[in-house]
Amino acid sequence: MNADAPNLNSLWGRLLIEELVRTGIRYFCLSSGSRCAPLTTAVAAHPNVTSIYHFDERGAAFHALGYARATSRPAVLITTSGTAVANTWPAVVEASVDRVPMILVTGDRPPELQDTGANQTIDQGKFFGPYVRWQMELPCPNTQINPEVILTGVDQAVYRAQRSPQGPVHINCMYREPLAPVSHGEDYTGYLSSLESWRSGVEPYTEYALPSTGPKVQPLHQLASTLNDVQQGLVVIGSLRDLTQSRSVQKMVQKLAWPTLPDITSGLRLGSPQSPMIPYFDAMLASSRFTEENQPKAVLHLGGRLISKRLLDYLKRCRPCPYILVEDHPFRQDPLHGVTLRVEAEISHFCESLLPHLRARNESDWLSRWRKASNQVTQTLGAFTMENGGLSEPLVAWLVSQMLQPDEGMFLAASMPVRDADTFAAANGSTVFVACNRGTSGIDGVLATATGFAQGLKRPVTLLIGDLALLHDMNSLYLLRSIDVPVIIVVLNNNGGGIFSFLPIAQFPDVFERYFGTPHNLTFEGAASMFGVDYAHPRTKEAFIESYRGANQSGQSTLIEITTGRNENYDLHVKLLETITSNLNRT
Repeated sequence: MNADAPNLNSLWGRLLIEELVRTGIRYFCLSSGSRCAPLTTAVAAHPNVTSIYHFDERGAAFHALGYARATSRPAVLITTSGTAVANTWPAVVEASVDRVPMILVTGDRPPELQDTGANQTIDQGKFFGPYVRWQMELPCPNTQINPEVILTGVDQAVYRAQRSPQGPVHINCMYREPLAPVSHGEDYTGYLSSLESWRSGVEPYTEYALPSTGPKVQPLHQLASTLNDVQQGLVVIGSLRDLTQSRSVQKMVQKLAWPTLPDITSGLRLGSPQSPMIPYFDAMLASSRFTEENQPKAVLHLGGRLISKRLLDYLKRCRPCPYILVEDHPFRQDPLHGVTLRVEAEISHFCESLLPHLRARNESDWLSRWRKASNQVTQTLGAFTMENGGLSEPLVAWLVSQMLQPDEGMFLAASMPVRDADTFAAANGSTVFVACNRGTSGIDGVLATATGFAQGLKRPVTLLIGDLALLHDMNSLYLLRSIDVPVIIVVLNNNGGGIFSFLPIAQFPDVFERYFGTPHNLTFEGAASMFGVDYAHPRTKEAFIESYRGANQSGQSTLIEITTGRNENYDLHVKLLETITSNLNRT
């Protein structure tokens, strides 16, 4: 790195960006403004970065979140001062709660303008409170401050974002004028003399070694003994971070040979899951007879939180029995208050360490009962998909999961799409990377997150989303023109909040329709046209299959709109689960 920066603001910006790059961070999301100009110009001038611009800071933040979901590496989000910073709050909260790494670098006004009524000035120090893992305020650039301060601050930020528990970090940068790269004719060679070795190399100033999060040996022996002694156990698998974790879990549960219930975000729910995976557990648990006759003696929970409310209710009724939870963070993850043993360990390391201590089992009657029931649901759903030529939300979830190509990605919006995929997605499709924003389960920023997810995967992604969530993030259709891979958006338009039809508030018609159903009477063809996105509006199963396959073959981002009715959707869910339950009860 040379010392010929036009002014000190530019030099500090270059030092900060260069050190981020040296730590391995190469993806930058920009929502530019005047106060962050020293940072923006440093990104623009750096030869080894990839950057994306979005005029909406909220969308840019969620895009950064999606990128990190796909790569497990933080993206850098750069914004200007004032409400630009506030607009990133929802994504920061989601990243914090769901432990997704993110680095926010914000431009700010100097101290003398704080609390004076100066334009675009708010208190940005410690702005995100407990929702960041670490935060630092860089003062206005000053040659009395050693340049090492910038480098060590960046290195700590990257480390804290990536070590467990992962999450967002915040570097707030105060700048006085000039903000543009206006030359002052100064030579900074002397100022940078202490960095001579750093400047001639490519390594970060401070290298951090991530700590190991493997399980202790003695508790591992005790746990293996407990698991080996239980014949009628159950494994539940929540969200997993990557395919490495999925593969390690797959090997371990095959040897353990307990019925294994994989959440849609585990990476083990789709792709013809092998024994002992029970893909249709959520639908099975709608049968009170099945749940009463199949109570486990122990539960092993691997990974994050679970989507299925029926599974949570079932686990609550299973107490008292040993409930062992394994996750790679220290936070309490126990909404049922039923965990009896908590193991903090990286999932892959835990499974590989435990595997040699487990006794191999043959398939038990216990596992056979679960497999038989899951196969019965498979037959019921197969008949349902063959008999219905019209489009419904469960059918779309099933069709999409069947048509996804190997190694593509699937992103699921909160509320009904993720639940329908968890319950009804076909189990005989391709293995794909599935993700969703379930940290706080908001509907904001879903499309933006999906675009970042696609960019991080470097593969096509299908987004299954509801109409309100898409309306909430319609600005982010703009991002589709900036990413390198296509996103197929399948929007289920039931003219409002479909999830509320399944909740007790639906029994109060005097308030339900206006305040919860929230009909908007809008369609998305005009939005697709405005942002230059291909559009289709199929009305039959065959037309949807044709539209989806055509979009996949075109390599272009496409918005496929499916029109459904909220009342009809609710009735269909009830009828379908009643049929599944009736068929299960006859076996």
